[in-house]
Amino acid sequence: MTNKEIKALISLLDDPEVAPQIQDKIQSLGESIIPFLEESWEESLDPKQQERLEDLIHNLQFDALQQRMRVWRDSGGENLLEGMWLLNSYQYPDADLQALNRAIEQLRFEAWTLMRPDMHPADQVQALNHVVFRNHRFAANTQNFHSPANSMLHLVLETRRGNPLTLCVIYLLVAQRLNLPVYGVNLPNLFVLTYRPENRKVEPFYINCYNRGLILSRADIEHYVSQLNLSSNDIFFEPCSHLDIVRRALRNLVLSFEKMQEPAKAAEVGKLLAILTDDAPPATDDEDE
Repeated sequence: MTNKEIKALISLLDDPEVAPQIQDKIQSLGESIIPFLEESWEESLDPKQQERLEDLIHNLQFDALQQRMRVWRDSGGENLLEGMWLLNSYQYPDADLQALNRAIEQLRFEAWTLMRPDMHPADQVQALNHVVFRNHRFAANTQNFHSPANSMLHLVLETRRGNPLTLCVIYLLVAQRLNLPVYGVNLPNLFVLTYRPENRKVEPFYINCYNRGLILSRADIEHYVSQLNLSSNDIFFEPCSHLDIVRRALRNLVLSFEKMQEPAKAAEVGKLLAILTDDAPPATDDEDE
């Protein structure tokens, strides 16, 4: 369709008799039509028409996001930054993946200047802790724990406040760019990282980013699990996949929207989660992770 034809099509949304069919036609054209809808929104003085246009724009963006999420899943879900950016895009469609990449790269460079080849793994972690938690002051968002913003990577990078998962994601992305053997671990109600040294003489240990990079032993993790009255499970100690991390981030976001009394948004994020699980969205935990 030409630009003139597209604008003529959008103008027909004012006619209540044909509006439903026109909406379906616009929906079939995909996200390329969004700039025309935005232009019409700016030109319209009718609040109801603006609302219809907003709904159309959102639906088009959400359809495109679902497709991108499927592509990411089918690629193996290995690119963690891209997966978190896709989640970010639900609330902020204009979020810039390259801006996220630059922010992570800046942290990596600062940490790299403190690294030495002969450093003990615990000292490497302390150097990374210095950059992330001391220099940049990343910390737990305890005042607004259930805010959806805690799951939005670009906002966490801007505000330096997040939930356990997003703080761990930032730390993990930096660590992996430094070639450190750091991985995510799916604990109940708390997401942590594990350092798995190639040198078998050094015991693996865990990193709690929600507590400024506190180093934990396996015994500490076992004690934490026992306090929750749960049976020991390998999943509480072993690395998880990047796909698992994004699934958990989506569960957190579902719970956040439920806490904020926004069931429609919670349901839509549940659809994104279903794409990564090939099933109905699982129940969320009692608190964010």
